[in-house]
Amino acid sequence: MTTLHRARNWKIQVFGREHGIPHFHVWTPDAAAVVAIETLAVLSGSVDAKVLEEATSWAAEHRVELMAEWCRLNPEKPQ
Repeated sequence: MTTLHRARNWKIQVFGREHGIPHFHVWTPDAAAVVAIETLAVLSGSVDAKVLEEATSWAAEHRVELMAEWCRLNPEKPQ
């Protein structure tokens, strides 16, 4: 697991040995969501709308970094 970004009350993480399409996790103290790296669509879970907006805005600017980390942690998974 790698934490790629932390903000005031949320963080973005990428895990190894994952399933499905390349994605990242958005965590808050009381909620979580899984978001596709390529489309920034929420795949599961939910977080506050403002947190989701901030997290996906950060992710849009850091897609290459997110995908590189996904590939590093999940080398056997197709992209």
